Amino acid sequence: MLAFITWSVNPEIFAIGPIHLRYYGILFALAFMVDYAIFVRFFKRDSLPLQLLDALTMWAIISTVVGLRLGHCLFYEPVYYLSHPLEMLKVWEGGLASHGAAVGVPLGLYLFCRKYGMRYLWLLDRIVIVVALTGFFIRMGNLINSEIYGMETSLPWGFVFTRRGEVAPKHPTQIYEALAYLCIFFVLYFVYLKKETLRNRSGFLFGVFLMLVFGFRFFVEFIKERQVAFEQGMPLDMGQLLSIPFILVGIGLMVYSFKQEPNAAIFVPGAEKKYRSKLENKKK
Repeated sequence: MLAFITWSVNPEIFAIGPIHLRYYGILFALAFMVDYAIFVRFFKRDSLPLQLLDALTMWAIISTVVGLRLGHCLFYEPVYYLSHPLEMLKVWEGGLASHGAAVGVPLGLYLFCRKYGMRYLWLLDRIVIVVALTGFFIRMGNLINSEIYGMETSLPWGFVFTRRGEVAPKHPTQIYEALAYLCIFFVLYFVYLKKETLRNRSGFLFGVFLMLVFGFRFFVEFIKERQVAFEQGMPLDMGQLLSIPFILVGIGLMVYSFKQEPNAAIFVPGAEKKYRSKLENKKK
């Protein structure tokens, strides 16, 4: 019986001229398709028009991709990318950071809420449910790309990433994180479906998401390979340093949610009537 797993999967499905289809892109697209289907259920449950969901989807996709990419470029390799700004556009070459999305997505959704009059925390409490599931798909894509893996291990489920020139088994931290994010998704989804009081405490689900995701991220970094040279010799790597404030914000949001009365309102006062009136005019 092998004491490790040899991993040599080709991340590219096929290439036709300049067009390269990769598993990572397929998983990323699949994540958004599943997320959309879940949000359809959310919107139907709250009797919201699907036209609003279509607008939200575009805002979410753009803010996610921009946040993920800028997070990597500015947090991990700022000198290179600020000297070669056009390289930031090459998302297909890899280099995405969840901490960037943790900034970009809330910012994009804040602007969306300002435009449509939705309560910001109401939306964040629901968007993080599907974001956790998206994290699962992204980390599985990282596994197929043989990237972001851990340190050497003697455990029987260690992976030898031969496409990266590795000869020793490493912790498959992509799988660890993927399973953690999948579990967090189920926890958040269960609370949303079954715990009405908690669901209506503004900021509670968002706080739980931040605390669990970045709490796990902080600890898994201890067995990860350092991603960039400047992290060598640091007691905590960049991923851990960036996780700490998100953990603290998550705890703060959970405390804040219990100091407020439960509120099931979706729109800020006066905004819902105005928005539905616009929809009716468009139909005419």
